Parts: sequence; structure tokens; C-alpha cells
Amino acid sequence: MNAESARSAPEERLVNLVVALLATEQGLTKDTILGSVSGYREQMDAGASKDALEKMFERDKENLRGLGVPIETIGDFTDPDDLREARYRVPTAEYALPADIGFSPAEIAVLNLASGVWGETSMSAQARSGLRKIRALGIDVDAPIIGYAPRISLREPSFAPLQRAIEQARVVEFDYIRGGSATAHRRRVQPLALLEYEGRWHVYGIDESMQAERTFLLTRISSDVTLTRASFDPALREGAGEKALAGLAALAQRQRALLEVEPGTEAALRLLRRGIPAEQGLHVPYVDAHIFADELASYGPEVRVVAPADLRALVIDRLERTRALHAAEEVA
Repeated sequence: MNAESARSAPEERLVNLVVALLATEQGLTKDTILGSVSGYREQMDAGASKDALEKMFERDKENLRGLGVPIETIGDFTDPDDLREARYRVPTAEYALPADIGFSPAEIAVLNLASGVWGETSMSAQARSGLRKIRALGIDVDAPIIGYAPRISLREPSFAPLQRAIEQARVVEFDYIRGGSATAHRRRVQPLALLEYEGRWHVYGIDESMQAERTFLLTRISSDVTLTRASFDPALREGAGEKALAGLAALAQRQRALLEVEPGTEAALRLLRRGIPAEQGLHVPYVDAHIFADELASYGPEVRVVAPADLRALVIDRLERTRALHAAEEVA
């Protein structure tokens, strides 16, 4: 096996890991995972050391937990602190819907539409191969796992190189456009964690030019991500995802918009999940005013910003530019 075939996309490895951990109630040992799950198995066949693979697995567990995947560790009942033969699983009950939840015809229609990009064929050949290997070891695998890998990818192009840089503890460089600016600036960063927040991907790390911790939106990276030859201390990655998520959550709580939302609209469906109902409207926390203004403007008349004034101004500016653009097209 050549070096190229040994390298699978980091996000594909994470999906394959989730599929494997969901597939059995009794859980999988670390050795079984490293030898059977695509992404680890190829690295092992290519000569990667067990120590390196175990560290990769530990980082993957941390990343998945940061994304809300509940990975459970089942240790020795006689000695819970002894994790040498621990088994890992994702309890399917964590994803089960409560029995009292129902859906309206409109909601079912939306779910049916969304399901069009998911299905049994969405599981990669590598994932299916991994499940066959697990079955061959005599480990029970539950009925087919369907739809845990999407047919379409919503990842920004920078996701995969940033994940590789994190795994290899390599410094990266990229062009980045700050909110409200039209000019990109070169950044040199020690990337420590990738995380999703408010449906958007961020990379958290140390900005070497500022010598400070920073969180960058992947949608604002305007160039290819370059992995440099410089490296950083891998220990800096420990706990970085949790720290970054806590920082974003704290920022969002300090920045709350007061919105008036039209009931029964798409805006209501999306914003009510994140907001806190109030007598005057809906309080919705947000991290980035410019990104949030883009979202609010996309709802058109379904939502009105009451406060803060600067966010309202950003939304109005976007709506006015959209109106001007359509007026110009009509004249042309």
C-alpha cells in the first residue's frame, strides 16, 4: 500500500469511527478499532506506530465529543480505573427520539426532503469493510447502520488540510478576511482544534503574529491552507476543543439580539431552536455580527431586528444592497 492510499480524509475517518461505535452495543476495544476501522487500519498497514495511532484515536474521541457525539467508555467492572481492555461505543439511546414527540405533515415533508441526501448507499465502502471485519471477529453488529455519512459534503475546502495540520502539529498559513473588511490578511497559526458552533466550522489556535489565542471562521479563509515545515508542541492540543467551545458560548451569551419573528416561517423554525422567548420578542445569542446579519437578511420580512442597533444597521445594509442589485438587473 502506498503512502497516498494510507491517507484518508480526516472527516471520513471520524464518520467511519462513529459508524463502528454505533454498530455494537457491547463496544469495541481500542485494538479492534485501530485494526478494523478505515482511516486507522490503512495507517497501521503503512507502518504507523501503535503509539501514534492511539494518540490519533484519543484526539478523534475528543473532537467527536466536542461535536456532541456521546462516546462511552466501558471499563473493567472490578477495576474501573483500568482502561487497558476498555471498550468504546456510542449508545444508540442517546439518539432515540422521546416517545411523545410527533411531527406535523409539513414537518414530515421537510424531513422527507432532507432524507434525499442520506441513505444506505451513503456509507462508504471503507466503512462497510470495517463492519465486516468487526463481524469476523465474532462481535455482534446491530442491524444496518443507515445514513451516518452524507452523499454531499458541506465542509469548506480548508477543513481537511487544517485537520491534517492539527494531527501533525504543524503550523499553517492562510489568507483571512475579517468581518466587515474586504481585504484579506495573511495569518500564521498553530491550529489546535476544529469545532462546529451555530452550524458553522471554526479553527481554534494560536495566532503567531499576535501571540494570542484566536478562533477563525473557515468560511472566511480565502486561500488554500499551507502546511509549513514548522511544528508546535502537540500537548497544546489537549482540551483545546472544549476551551474554544466554552469561549464561543461565553461570547454568544454576551451578545444577544432581540428579534421579532413571524410565526410559522423558516426564520421561526431556525431561530426558535437557539433563542429564548421574551415578552418583547425572541432573544438570540450570536458570535459574529456580520455572519448573523447575513443569516437574518436572508429571511427577508420574516424577521425584524429590534436590538442592538449595530446589528439592525448591518441587516438593513444587506437588504438595501439586495434591493439595489435587483433594481439594476431589472433596468438591464
